[in-house]
Amino acid sequence: MENAKTGTERFKRFILNNKFVLFLLVLLLVGLNIMVLTKISYIFTPVTVLLKTLLLPVILAGIAYYLLNPIVDYLDSKGVKRVYSIILLFLLGAGLVTVVLVAVIPFLNEQAVSFVNNFPKYGDQLRRNFEDFMGSAGFLQIQEWFNLNPEELTGNITEQATSLLNGTLSSLGSLVGALKEVILAIVTLPFILFYMLKDGKQLPQFIVGYLPNKLQPQTKRIMAEMNGQISSYIRGQIIVSFCIGMLLYIGYLVIGLEYSLVLALVAACTSVIPYLGPAIAITPALVVALVTSPVMLLKMVVIWTIVQLIEGKFISPQIMGKSLQIHPITIIFVILTAGNLFGLAGIVLAVPGYAVLKVIAIHSYEWFRSHSSLYEEEQRDKQPL
Repeated sequence: MENAKTGTERFKRFILNNKFVLFLLVLLLVGLNIMVLTKISYIFTPVTVLLKTLLLPVILAGIAYYLLNPIVDYLDSKGVKRVYSIILLFLLGAGLVTVVLVAVIPFLNEQAVSFVNNFPKYGDQLRRNFEDFMGSAGFLQIQEWFNLNPEELTGNITEQATSLLNGTLSSLGSLVGALKEVILAIVTLPFILFYMLKDGKQLPQFIVGYLPNKLQPQTKRIMAEMNGQISSYIRGQIIVSFCIGMLLYIGYLVIGLEYSLVLALVAACTSVIPYLGPAIAITPALVVALVTSPVMLLKMVVIWTIVQLIEGKFISPQIMGKSLQIHPITIIFVILTAGNLFGLAGIVLAVPGYAVLKVIAIHSYEWFRSHSSLYEEEQRDKQPL
């Protein structure tokens, strides 16, 4: 009897009263639940379809919310009711969209259609230029110096160029195919945005109200930090992208590069992807400039370098600052991983998503550190003698 009692006390001391062991048991139970849910994932198909349908409208409405909410808050502080402020902003937005549709879209459409139609011709022209270069006296001298095989080199470069062109055209085709979903999202955007601007401030309190009282203060702090991270990133990135697009458009007009508006718009859109966006945007501009003339290629590279220097040294530090506090290498790894997992949506949402998860992870670690006995010895060592 005494041995059984001793065994029970040992079990309580080493298992039930050991927070680390209990933490491992909780992780085991979570893992078992995840495994069971993966086996019956088919029952969540309606939920998955619903989330995919609402994802794009909600993301677009969220971006618009973070852009317009400061204006609504300012007007609210001046005594203008939120409903009237929202209606005024919607009217101004509708007027701006009308001006863009009437003045800019026809010109942009003409350039875009011409650019897409002529892009394969640019590939053929590049191939002919390369073949001419391969037969020049200068290349023959280089071949003798480095012992190059011209046929093998030509085949490899032609294969890579063809693959690049085909990939670019297929990406354009998939982009056109996604326009249907974008149009549907734009149609539902005003309705979602209206209620987000009107009742958005009540959402955190509504969510926190379902939590235990002890968790509510910490949850409010986490949600406030998450909101600050997302809002600073979205506003800053959109402003930076707009500045890059305008600077490149002006520079392309100055040097006389064809399809200046389309190329600047592509650069502005891809600039929302940190570090990788500029590398993607410069590719079509390089092709157009290289086909035009070597001098135009040099001018384009100079314009691009100047714009990137202005963006890196003046625009981004002033607008973005160090709000996210994420190392550049971490950002690149996060973008690559999210792109492989979720495609284009993962690339665009990788950085703000990581910033949100980082806030949750930091607070979870602080909670575990304060409630776990694993760090007590370390804390005692740090006390002054």
